Amino acid sequence: MSFIADRLGRIKPSPTIAISAKARELQAAGGDVIGLSAGEPDFDTPAHIIEAAIDAMKRGDTRYTDPDGTPELKDAICRKFKRDSNLDYARNQITVGTGGKQVLYNALMATLNPGDEVIIPAPYWVSYPDMVLLAEGEPVIVPCPQEMDFKLQPEDLEKAITPKTKWIILNSPSNPSGAGYTKEDMKKVTDVLMKHPHVYVMTDDMYEKLVYDDFEFCTPAEIEPGLYDRTLTVNGMSKAFCMTGWRIGFAAGPVELITAIRKIQSQSTSNPSSISQAASIAALDGPQDFIAENNKAFQARRDLVVSMLNQASGLNCPTPDGAFYVYPSCAGVIGKKTPDGKTIENDEDFCTYLLEAEGVAAVHGEAFGLSPHFRISYATSDTILEDACERIQRACAALR
Repeated sequence: MSFIADRLGRIKPSPTIAISAKARELQAAGGDVIGLSAGEPDFDTPAHIIEAAIDAMKRGDTRYTDPDGTPELKDAICRKFKRDSNLDYARNQITVGTGGKQVLYNALMATLNPGDEVIIPAPYWVSYPDMVLLAEGEPVIVPCPQEMDFKLQPEDLEKAITPKTKWIILNSPSNPSGAGYTKEDMKKVTDVLMKHPHVYVMTDDMYEKLVYDDFEFCTPAEIEPGLYDRTLTVNGMSKAFCMTGWRIGFAAGPVELITAIRKIQSQSTSNPSSISQAASIAALDGPQDFIAENNKAFQARRDLVVSMLNQASGLNCPTPDGAFYVYPSCAGVIGKKTPDGKTIENDEDFCTYLLEAEGVAAVHGEAFGLSPHFRISYATSDTILEDACERIQRACAALR
């Protein structure tokens, strides 16, 4: 009998975290490695948010809070949803966790019974299927290839729904593709969901404010009010507010679900950091002009990376609507041989080749459920990105 629980055999460690750790390990050993695998803004947390945290510590806000967030932060979150999406929520419809990942995990643990199905469009964030499996549910993966702009089509959603379907997980703009659902796209999806009242919607809006060109963000309950009572709208402070290490995520949804999530959190981690919560109030209610400035830099980086990758032999890189990732196809290099005679059989082989030959750490598409692709994050400086893309061009040119 194994000491380790059988349920852990259903999941694997996060590939993105593993690759980032490998890149850091190689760098620490003196290797010339450029890590493009982490989904983390390179901008510092804005000063007014840091000052709010310092003020909170000085006035003694360093003790336990309510298990799933202070009343003051929940009120700020309610204001955020009203301001940004015209969605009305009360305090008892809000939960706050240590990052969006915990909120998603708590929701799945609170609702899934063995055999319940969760529809997940691919490419997907690597943690979605494993969280479903850990909660004893069954992921139902629906491929959304590049020719569909990496977006779920209504007819494919209709086919995927069964009597066992409990959730669909939507993510716009997407990690890893950066694809965003327009209002028209979202309406087509919500029209299907309105025909199936047993299906709940878990929408991961973490990249809501990181959008480019003329793209306008929307969220399912905003587009279809009829889904309001069966939608969990998840967001957080990490990406747009440059607060990854502060670990604050939040969600709004039906009272019954939020109560269940609170119950789980009260018996697991309990409250998120009181200091991070105070800082989050300042972030949500305070000036946010820095987001537009950061987005200008992200968009310029996006355009640089897309242009340079499309100049690499065998790669095809679409232009994303948001987030800070690109998800190029590497179909054109599959089957080719490296200078030392190894055949590139799949996207994992290609990413291994990039790391070994040129010191570029990227994440293979299989980890996100859609091959042959790979993901790179452009949340770093122009100089580093240009160097990385030149290395990728050189690696592709060396294949035969």
